[in-house]
Amino acid sequence: MTQCLSFTALRDRCYDRTFYAAGLRPTVTVLGDGATVHFWAPRYPDPARPPLLLIHGFGANAKWQWAGYLRPLLRSGFDLYVPNLLFFGGSEAPGPDRSEAYQARCLAAVMDAAGVRRFGVVGVSYGGFVAYRMAAMFPEKVERAVLICAGVCIEERDLASGLFVVSNPAEAASILLPQRPDKLRQLVRLSFCNPPRIMPSCCFWDYIQVMCTDYVTEKMELINTLIKDRKLSDLPKIMQPTLIIWGEQDKIFPLELGYRLQRHLQENSQLVVIKNAGHAVNLEKSKELCEHIKAFFLNFSVNSHKDHMGCKRIKLLIGSSILARSGSAQMENEPSSSSFSSMQI
Repeated sequence: MTQCLSFTALRDRCYDRTFYAAGLRPTVTVLGDGATVHFWAPRYPDPARPPLLLIHGFGANAKWQWAGYLRPLLRSGFDLYVPNLLFFGGSEAPGPDRSEAYQARCLAAVMDAAGVRRFGVVGVSYGGFVAYRMAAMFPEKVERAVLICAGVCIEERDLASGLFVVSNPAEAASILLPQRPDKLRQLVRLSFCNPPRIMPSCCFWDYIQVMCTDYVTEKMELINTLIKDRKLSDLPKIMQPTLIIWGEQDKIFPLELGYRLQRHLQENSQLVVIKNAGHAVNLEKSKELCEHIKAFFLNFSVNSHKDHMGCKRIKLLIGSSILARSGSAQMENEPSSSSFSSMQI
């Protein structure tokens, strides 16, 4: 009965139509070790358009977190690649490796298989961990990076010090992998600066059944691996230009981690703090966040394509940016930023 009348399942199918309408197609890549990665790629890739890899966080799947960004980014001239990380959205791996480094290697292999040699990357929360590792491991592939509320500078000892609302990985997993409405309700309140006032348990049960019951063990292992023995001194320093974006009221990864990351990267980075937003800044402030992403990559794209694409390409990018700004109101027709259903870490 629940599956037949599931609002969550219906909405997931609606997101499929959103991606198809944006000119993307679902693709499956099977890697050499047996890992299978599901992702959305341009139906007709254009080498003249800068490719952008969008990596989701620890939430439902890639569609739920990036659907509202497709039209404005496409109108601005990007080719978009939107993967599901391993153990999300049908992607899986047979081996025991649960590190963000392994996720990064798999995404790099997927981009190679798609024929994309150089690209920009945007990662939200846990997706930012993977994006950071990609930039460190594959500097010849990753041109620039945007890291959104990505606590890559976290240390294991931070949990015991009281920096977070949880004190150990098991407690974190109980919230990030909610199996009961009270835990999902807690996740919503931690993620949003202004959470919805009405959060019916029946809707939460539906969401949990559809989105939170697959690969639970593997996802718990991802969380444990992410935190265990983590030290800032072991974190490599990426050299690509990096934009760090943070919600001022983030309760999952406090803003202190954003400042810590900026100090770690120094002159290669800039930090943007978005007011009246929490950890789910990509949902609460989608238009503002999208403008930061476009400005960061488009300015670079104009300069990097100038030598071999000529003035016509520059005018196209600038014109696309102006068109995107004039049509930015269309983002209001995308999924509401107050939705509880795209929580991520």
